[in-house]
Amino acid sequence: MRHNKSGRRLGRTTSHRIAMFRNMVTSFLSHERIVTTDAKAKELRPIAEKMITLGKKGDLSAIRQAASYIRDKATVTKLFSTIAPRYKDRAGGYTRIIKLGIRPGDAAPLSVIEFVEEEIQKKAPKKKVKKSAPIKVAEEAVPAVVAETVVEETLEENQVAEEAAVQETEK
Repeated sequence: MRHNKSGRRLGRTTSHRIAMFRNMVTSFLSHERIVTTDAKAKELRPIAEKMITLGKKGDLSAIRQAASYIRDKATVTKLFSTIAPRYKDRAGGYTRIIKLGIRPGDAAPLSVIEFVEEEIQKKAPKKKVKKSAPIKVAEEAVPAVVAETVVEETLEENQVAEEAAVQETEK
């Protein structure tokens, strides 16, 4: 029994699994979106988010740690120069997993893992309006004569439009 054992084995040996995730992280960071199975995507997400966190640190130690895991120097450069600055104000949750359905060959559930692109905008909390004091419409501000004139004008415009429609149907 695997009580308190975290992570999926995915039917691979430890060395194969580690190599596979190193390759997947490298591909994910270079292409910014990959299609894979649900289980692999769920295991890839924490590794990719750790790489982005290292990219946000940006110091020499972080560069060396990322380079020891990512297999391509160009991808490490891309991580530190373009990907990490996008998420400098974001505290986490850099990726999303979208389920695609099943693969026709072996019925494996497929997902796409990609970066979250929208910018975080800090919103002020909404102020609650007290319901005990109803908001009054400023009826006194509009004189009654002006209100009656507006109503009469709209009625006249409606009558003219109706007469024009009747004349067009008669023709």
